[in-house]
Amino acid sequence: MRMKLPVIPTIVVALAIAAMIGLGVWQLDRRAEKEAAIARYAGASTLPVMAFPRPPVGDEHLFRRATAMCLSVVGWSEQAGRAENGLKGWRHIAECRTGVEALTVRFDMGVGSTPGITPVWKGGEVTGTITHAPDSTPLLASLARKRGPRPLMLVAEKPAPGLAASARPDPSSVPNNHLAYAVQWFLFAAAAAVIYILALRWREKRHAPGDAPASSPDPTPPQS
Repeated sequence: MRMKLPVIPTIVVALAIAAMIGLGVWQLDRRAEKEAAIARYAGASTLPVMAFPRPPVGDEHLFRRATAMCLSVVGWSEQAGRAENGLKGWRHIAECRTGVEALTVRFDMGVGSTPGITPVWKGGEVTGTITHAPDSTPLLASLARKRGPRPLMLVAEKPAPGLAASARPDPSSVPNNHLAYAVQWFLFAAAAAVIYILALRWREKRHAPGDAPASSPDPTPPQS
């Protein structure tokens, strides 16, 4: 007996499976793009020192050595971090005026073991490595707002007095999990197909006509 397919549920499931397969293929494409980006980042450290790029810019300058001038520090923030010598502590990030259209740039000026201190550093020329600046925006808020280039930060090679130089940004730390994501989407699509087929078989079995019950013998003996 051929299985009867309900039209609307079958179309919905087919579209869902097609969408999951499409997401898996997209993740494979993203994997190739990320591999190319990581290779580009790895070669950035061999390029000459550049002037810190004026925002807004994308990620094309990540892991490149650059120089910038901090005219004055307008504020400090701190975040858990690690020093180049392996020390774990609090990295101190200065927000500086650079004199370019009143824009500010963040400088990672080193790691200290004690939180809540204000480094004795008033600004000056800084040479370091470009990376993404920390973003404290909540996840839901970041998803709701219009996405744009992430702000950049310069990790100073020479720390502020009393601090240890922060660990230099490493291109090998950039995650590339797109293959795992692609496999997950393909597995989701396969699982959806199997579950739907099993559900159809259960539905057919439930609605199939059963065998008529056999007639029981009459216990009453025949009259003589």
